[in-house]
Amino acid sequence: MAYMSWAIAVERKQDRLALVSRVTLLRATNTFADAKGALDTIAATSDIPCSEAHIEHMRALTVNTRSIEEMGYFEDGLLKCTSWGVTAGAVTRSGIDYVTPDGIEVSIRMQPLVSGGKPMMALHSGNYNVLVAPSRLVDVLIDDGMSIALATGQGTIINTLNTPDIGLVRSLVAAPGKGMTDSDLFATARGDGLLAVATEPKSKIAASLRTEQMLLLPVGVFIAAFIVAVVIWLSRKRLSPLAELETAVRNREFIVHYQPIVELKTGICIGAEALVRWRRPDGSLVSPDLFIPLAEQSGLIEPITDQVIEAVILDLNSMLVGDRTLHIAINLCAADIKSGRILAVLEDRLANTGIRTEQIWLEATERGFMDIDAASVTLAKARERGHSVAIDDFGTGYSSLQYLQRLPLDALKIDKSFIDTIGRDTATSSVTSHIIDMSQSLGLFSVAEGVETEDQADYLKTHGVDFGQGWLFSKALPAADFIAYHRHTKEKYGAAPEVIQAAAG
Repeated sequence: MAYMSWAIAVERKQDRLALVSRVTLLRATNTFADAKGALDTIAATSDIPCSEAHIEHMRALTVNTRSIEEMGYFEDGLLKCTSWGVTAGAVTRSGIDYVTPDGIEVSIRMQPLVSGGKPMMALHSGNYNVLVAPSRLVDVLIDDGMSIALATGQGTIINTLNTPDIGLVRSLVAAPGKGMTDSDLFATARGDGLLAVATEPKSKIAASLRTEQMLLLPVGVFIAAFIVAVVIWLSRKRLSPLAELETAVRNREFIVHYQPIVELKTGICIGAEALVRWRRPDGSLVSPDLFIPLAEQSGLIEPITDQVIEAVILDLNSMLVGDRTLHIAINLCAADIKSGRILAVLEDRLANTGIRTEQIWLEATERGFMDIDAASVTLAKARERGHSVAIDDFGTGYSSLQYLQRLPLDALKIDKSFIDTIGRDTATSSVTSHIIDMSQSLGLFSVAEGVETEDQADYLKTHGVDFGQGWLFSKALPAADFIAYHRHTKEKYGAAPEVIQAAAG
């Protein structure tokens, strides 16, 4: 606001100077127009030169035209008579300083020899001239401290008021309409071959500046306090993880990457697990481990799941319709497993897409089975509609062995923590083979998570595990990269075997 006070004070001063320069130019233009009108009028007369009637006519024009003080008639470069009467002696025409755009020859300073008095400006046209008091050209009301200069378009000074800086005036011949130097404010006006310049020292801004500061500085203090308060409020709100997550859901900042699922015996990609990623507006990605627990606690996981489903359809619709052996696995939260809400969402989103329900697999972690009865109902309905159901991260929850036989499942996903023990002599290394045997005895497909080495893949194939996913095959990929990866494996390894087609429905 301090800057604005200065800017407004300068702007107002410059606007005032611009007005003064325009008024000065108008005054000078009207004076020249009046003089030219008198010259044109007398030039059209049929009076005998310097006759009594001719002199009377010149006298009448002088009296009736406020801009001119005297009119004269010349023959052969000598003054013969004026509006005062016949001239005695040889009086020659004065030298010409410049010519106006309409052809009037101007002598800026000359001393009247007939009437005497102060120096005058002489305007010549044909055999006549008129004398004009230079003060008429700049006869305008100005503020204390202002100065005025009237010049030709080439910078020749015609008249001034309050002794302006002549060097500054001449330097402003090509300057813009208004501006400021180190010491002065100025404004110019141009027209009819004339330049009017109004100037004022910068020191004169002080009084106007104080007035503006008295008005604007309190406003500035209030606005600054308000902005600080808003910034603090937004910072605190932005620093709240829950508030950030709510904003992300509202702005649909979630995208999906696809972790390929590979048939271990053939190496063909038969599908992928849809993994949600939070992409901030700056492009950075937030790990699911950092926001999924908060989303589940706050209830925001449901709209996030909905956005995942919509992203899968948007990303892979054509691919899923073109390859019926392909499936995409979507993770369900505990709330959706308990309520069954997600089934209606899936039915609505898949309608008119051409994607079969058999191509959308549903994965549920053991946290979702805390209400075993509700989970059984939801999973049974999902299978009735054609979805395959898998238990995710098997072996990490407390209820795995107790409730496994009661749940309507199609597949079992072996958690990475068990895959990591393959080939190692650890206390849990033998558990992996038991989990594989359990899935086979229950008639479930098995999917190994986090496969990273060829030794792990060989062990899993030897023990009859159907599918695998992990960095050995591929990291989670954006949609375009996953489509390219799937196409590459089909071209490299051939068509999907019957077991995969059966798994896809």
